[in-house]
Amino acid sequence: MSELQLLSKFTLGGQELPNRVVVAPMTRARCTPTEDPLDPKSRTPNDLMAEYYTQRASAGLIITEATSISEEGYGWLNSPEIRTPEQIEGWKNTTERVHENGGHIYLQLWHMGRQAHSSFHPKTNRIVSASDIPMPIEVKTKNSKFEPCDPETPVPLTIEEIKAVIQDFVQGTKNAKEAGFDGIEIHSANGYLIDQFLQSSSNKRTDQYGGSFENRIRFLKELVEALIESGAFPANRIGFRISPNGAFGGMGSADNFDMFKFVATEMNQFGLAYMHVMDGLGFGYHNMCPALTVGELKKDFHGPIMSNVGLVRDTAEGMIRSGAADMAAFGRLYISNPDLVERFANDWPLEESAPYETWWQHTAEKGYTDWEVYVPSKGESEEEKKTE
Repeated sequence: MSELQLLSKFTLGGQELPNRVVVAPMTRARCTPTEDPLDPKSRTPNDLMAEYYTQRASAGLIITEATSISEEGYGWLNSPEIRTPEQIEGWKNTTERVHENGGHIYLQLWHMGRQAHSSFHPKTNRIVSASDIPMPIEVKTKNSKFEPCDPETPVPLTIEEIKAVIQDFVQGTKNAKEAGFDGIEIHSANGYLIDQFLQSSSNKRTDQYGGSFENRIRFLKELVEALIESGAFPANRIGFRISPNGAFGGMGSADNFDMFKFVATEMNQFGLAYMHVMDGLGFGYHNMCPALTVGELKKDFHGPIMSNVGLVRDTAEGMIRSGAADMAAFGRLYISNPDLVERFANDWPLEESAPYETWWQHTAEKGYTDWEVYVPSKGESEEEKKTE
């Protein structure tokens, strides 16, 4: 086939990426398990995680799994944080190995908001959100023992607490810089805290952070302003992620189509690295308004756009060629195909998806670092030489 535009170089934040293929952020919960689920070791990146990301370093960009910036933002057993010196060193092991293998890596910063469980927060014994609206009863959460639980009612953040959360993100960004990351991504998607402010279904506030589009985006904008002002990374090394179509975490709002077009327009003022859009419907579609695609958002956002959810090589290639997207993020395909770029380039077969139970539970190497790279047979190798 003709040369893939998906594999063409792309400049992001002043760095030349070797291709436009992105490892999507995926919660894999592979920090070291401990008897005490609140032991910081169970939230500290380890060698196994470094190996996982290094195996995928041929991607143009790696975005790490969601990483908590505070105790109250945490809520997924054996997922990582970026708070303590040990956690910074753990992540530094990953960034150094990825860089040694020619890769580029951004850290995704995370606050779970109402999707967490109070058992993870012994200091406050609560969960927080924009408003006191729990997730729908059919949406289960898990406590610190990984037991399924009914969702709890969150406590609305006060204005002073919102400012404090922003400073937690600032510190997390500074820690990410110290750990050697090339940039950061703000997780403002999938029904986590920032998304809870953006969407009308979860934000019923009557102060300056609720009601109008301008008010509901205020938290995200103030956060971005604070991160830029911190000087840890320039604006063009800060990305953000949205999921206007997603139902994960009980999300979905009738005004999302208009709200997230507004978000795209408003975020132009910052000159950010990219807008990462979960525009595919394979992660769950709320069906409350028309689906919002990267092609539609391209009219509003003038910086680089990354598409995600359900992409395969040829659909991603079509989006790049058409100009609808600049980069394409792959999640499940990257779990079982660490050499995805090479498989795309050579039209090699793909491994089947990893077993569901290995996606985001601690099964150590199984379904994580035990996927092999493709080795062509002698016949395949000779045929490739003939076509070069």
